[in-house]
Amino acid sequence: QVRLVESGGGSVQPGGSLRLSCAASGKIFGTASMGWYRQTPEKQREAVATITFGGTETYATSVLGRFTISRDSAKNMMYLQMNSLIPEDTAVYYCKLQQLGLDVWGQGTQVTVSS
Repeated sequence: QVRLVESGGGSVQPGGSLRLSCAASGKIFGTASMGWYRQTPEKQREAVATITFGGTETYATSVLGRFTISRDSAKNMMYLQMNSLIPEDTAVYYCKLQQLGLDVWGQGTQVTVSS
């Protein structure tokens, strides 16, 4: 059974940076795609950034140029480097792994951007 655990969330001032990590355990296939999503009480969960097994990255327009997704397949890790954070980035961030037609979600980590 695949399990995902996020870490690295916290509180930061506008303009600051955070790095989220997602540790995957269990049977992970090399063809799995992964991504970061976020959700607030007011909005549905939205995709922030995704990365395919081949390394193709996609980003939401709102984070383009500020966030960078990466993965270390050898360590079953995925990261989200978040720079120039703004209050609108405040949300619970989730990592997701998709393989064999199934989605696996982590428990989420809170990111709060406030002065």
